[in-house]
Amino acid sequence: MSTVTESVDVNVPIHTAYNQWTQFAEFPEFMEGVEEVNQVTDTMTHWRVKMAGVTREFDAQITEQIPDERVAWHSTEGPEHAGVVTFHRTGPDTTRVTTQMDVDPEGFLETAADKAGLLKRRAKSDLKRFKEFIERRGHETGAWRGNVDRPEP
Repeated sequence: MSTVTESVDVNVPIHTAYNQWTQFAEFPEFMEGVEEVNQVTDTMTHWRVKMAGVTREFDAQITEQIPDERVAWHSTEGPEHAGVVTFHRTGPDTTRVTTQMDVDPEGFLETAADKAGLLKRRAKSDLKRFKEFIERRGHETGAWRGNVDRPEP
């Protein structure tokens, strides 16, 4: 399993960055390889992604969500992965967005892509494109400000 951590500073208030991140259907606009994300319920999403020439579909469950602070998830089927994105106010109109993902690649091509650093480069590029996307717009395309409490161990 690989862990990838990346950050980007965006020139929008924390609530704008957070609100945009909750709009999962917009992820294909700035995430390479993400072809489609559907929000099935408040805590379940269905993804179609392409990496190393392989298309995968999977469901991911939101395991914790605190407005303007964090969104955590894990896959429930398909490629095994989990992660968290956190939002840190760095000024009145600036926010640091940090993602940390644990990914267990499936198959030879995905494992090779991981070992070659593709996941890290993709995460960094995705955050850069998120920055460009939200700064160009200046406002979020929508918001979901509900809480999802972390499950008890």
